[in-house]
Amino acid sequence: MSKTETSTHHSLQFARHLHPTPLPADQRAALLKNPGFGRVFSDHMVTVRYHESQGWHDAKIEPRAPIPMDPASAVLHYAQEIFEGLKAYRTADGGATLFRPEENARRFQQSAERLAMPVLPEKVFLEACDLLVNTDRAWIPDGDGSLYLRPFMFANEIFLGVKPSSDYLFLVIASSVGAYFKTDAPAVSVWVSTEYTRAAPGGTGAAKCGGNYAASLLAQSEATRHGCDQVVFLDAVEQRWVEELGGMNVFFVFDDGSLSTPPLGGTILPGITRSSLITLAKDKGIEVREERYSIDQWRADAGTGRLREAFACGTAAVVTPIGTVRSKDGEFKIGNGGSGARTEELKAALVGIQRGRAADTHGWIHKVF
Repeated sequence: MSKTETSTHHSLQFARHLHPTPLPADQRAALLKNPGFGRVFSDHMVTVRYHESQGWHDAKIEPRAPIPMDPASAVLHYAQEIFEGLKAYRTADGGATLFRPEENARRFQQSAERLAMPVLPEKVFLEACDLLVNTDRAWIPDGDGSLYLRPFMFANEIFLGVKPSSDYLFLVIASSVGAYFKTDAPAVSVWVSTEYTRAAPGGTGAAKCGGNYAASLLAQSEATRHGCDQVVFLDAVEQRWVEELGGMNVFFVFDDGSLSTPPLGGTILPGITRSSLITLAKDKGIEVREERYSIDQWRADAGTGRLREAFACGTAAVVTPIGTVRSKDGEFKIGNGGSGARTEELKAALVGIQRGRAADTHGWIHKVF
């Protein structure tokens, strides 16, 4: 294979500059034995530039390397930045698939619109992800691991002034990953934040932008100090309605087998895993309600046994049981403090499709090679 190739897409061409000295196979294999999450990176990255006078241009896949930046780059001062997260899975036949990447591409577009950034065409997003997975296919771990893709875009104009940038850089990097949570416990614990909020009406809660996560870090640190794995945020207006965790959506399972999850409305990220679980539950004849659920009701229902299970979900966390809820008012356990049958049933259904072990009746699987 030549070191420079081209993959065309209409007027945009992806030049491929392969790494002259990729990591040796034995060193890569050692890293993949226990990659953790977000610390082991593959050999290449995709970059596409945008300028208001040229549109999208200079698309390429190249060796992963530091990004040269001017200290006056707009993103460093005004945080005009968005990102996505999706995974490539190794299939039994040695191929690789992505799970509903079109939904990631569309959410990326919605985030861009909210942050006053240019909209990346869906097909360019998908081709960028496919190219990186194809090029770095050896970095997809076996077993339960996956190759986590991080598409992101930031303002790159050199200026100091509050306005939308005229220049942007879109990139995709890849990280070989295992489990997101580092605990061996059967379920995670969560801390209810009553001092901090994640998002407010009219804000950026439905966009996947770095500022949302930066604003959650202090609350997450508070959760860690109280021995919890994650933080739960309440609504900004009444401080009583459960919204989502620091980086994932939440579901509740009741004694009649039904599910509920907080409704979307501009303050909650529209999770692709969330949407998929709602569909899979309805396929099984399970009632799913998108309705508000208060922290007081959560505590009361856990106490009476009406609430049997709760779980967090997202691309990174997949489906993770919640066993203990702590707050300044004390703590309570959900069910037996571990996982539950409904949680495991839905997780198995989702992972089965993602891993190619179950029929994909909704056309969610995107085959890369």
